[in-house]
This record gives sequence, C-alpha cells and structure tokens, in this order.
Amino acid sequence: ARLLQRSIVAIVGARVASAAGQRFARGLASELGQAGQVIVSGLARGVDGAAHEGSLPTGTIAVLGGGIADIYPPEHRDLHRRIVETGCVVSESRPRQTAQAKDFPRRNRIISGLSRAVVVVEAEARSGSLITARLAAEQGREVLAVPGSPLDPRAKGTNDLIRQGAAICEGAEDVLRALDGFGGFRAPESARYAVSAEISDAAAEKLRETIADLLSPTPVSRDEIVRAAQAPAPAVLAALMELSLAGRAELLPGGMVSRA
Repeated sequence: ARLLQRSIVAIVGARVASAAGQRFARGLASELGQAGQVIVSGLARGVDGAAHEGSLPTGTIAVLGGGIADIYPPEHRDLHRRIVETGCVVSESRPRQTAQAKDFPRRNRIISGLSRAVVVVEAEARSGSLITARLAAEQGREVLAVPGSPLDPRAKGTNDLIRQGAAICEGAEDVLRALDGFGGFRAPESARYAVSAEISDAAAEKLRETIADLLSPTPVSRDEIVRAAQAPAPAVLAALMELSLAGRAELLPGGMVSRA
C-alpha cells in the first residue's frame, strides 16, 4: 500500500521485445526508480519483465490479468516471488483465477490508472500496450513513446503514438520533465505535494473512507475529489484505486470517478 501512495510511472511494451528494447526498459526503470519513481507494469514477457527487473531495488508494482496466485508467464515465477517480497502485486480477480483474454484490457486500465505517466517501449500496430496508452490519455495521464526504426514492426505503434502527440522518450530525463509539467491529475495550489509523500496505514484507511463518502453515482473529476478530501493527490489516487479494486468506486474515462 505504501508504494501506491508514491509517484508511479508505467512502462509497458512488446512481449516479443528486442534485446535493445528490453535493455532500454530495464535501464529506464532503474533510473526512474533512483529518481524516486515507482514502476508499474503487467509482468508479461519482454518489456514488462525488464521494467520490473530494473525497478526491483527501488519499488515495483505488478498488475496481473488473473489472480495473484496465477503466475503467467511461468518463467516469471521467480520474478513474481521477488516482487511479492519487495514490491506490490495487484489484481481484481480471485487469487487463483486463471487470466483470460478479456481480463487484460481491465489490467491495462488499472496500470494506466495507477500511473502519472505511461511510457510505451516497442509496440506493433495492434499491441495491447496501445490500449494502455489510450486509456492513459483518456484518464489525463502523460503518454510517452520510445521512437524506433520504421523498418522494425515493433516501432510502428510507438512511432504512431508520437505522430498522434505522445512525447518522445529517449531516457529518464524526458519522463521526469513530463512529470514536472503534469497536468492530468494535479492538486490545487493549497494542496501541492512532494511526489514521495506517504501516509500511515491508519491514515490511509481513514482517507479511503472519507473519499468513499464523497463519491456518488454522479461522476465527478478526480481533481474535485482531491480538493474535497484536502489530502495529497498521490494518496487520493491510491485510495481511489483501492476503492476501485474493492468494487466501491468506478474509474471512468476523462479523469472522472463515481461510486460503483
């Protein structure tokens, strides 16, 4: 829960990633972690696994399509164990539920919802990572993409994202610069915060109930919830995600939220 209260960046991309793409994702995750960011990804092969590996020492969150006991792919069993020990594993499914194809768009929504920015490293034209990027844009997050050679099909999706307005990511500095100008989920001037701000478990539980009371069937913006709760924005975002996972809140496109 403590990791969920910090500033989070998603790194996602191709399952069949190039060696260079995996090396970039691993290095980017490591540098962002050293800069105080928590890395979230989906524990898939390729870019996801590399991002988790690079951020194990500093904090990483794995969002699963199946239950927390459904380890897929099997070769990530040891990585899953290390994330459980030092990071955080998140799932909306029952513990032993096997992931189905329909579960992955929901997983992607959670990944984008947790993050302040989403970085796509290698993605073909129909990659699921592009769904995560689209959801992030709808939720008011920063979207960045790593450019690649037009001769590599794994660069088609990322190059298209850049053409559509995503920021170019060539290193951690680009992500941190985007976060400095982050406007998708910002607290009012009276409630500015340090990105590493954390609150105690008891305070987090109290905040969660306060936010639950603020929600109604009528959608409101998350900025309105931040102002009404008078709490640090990362803590409010974490509470909203926990309420969503508990089936008590619904995170909607455009940065809106309502009671589930």
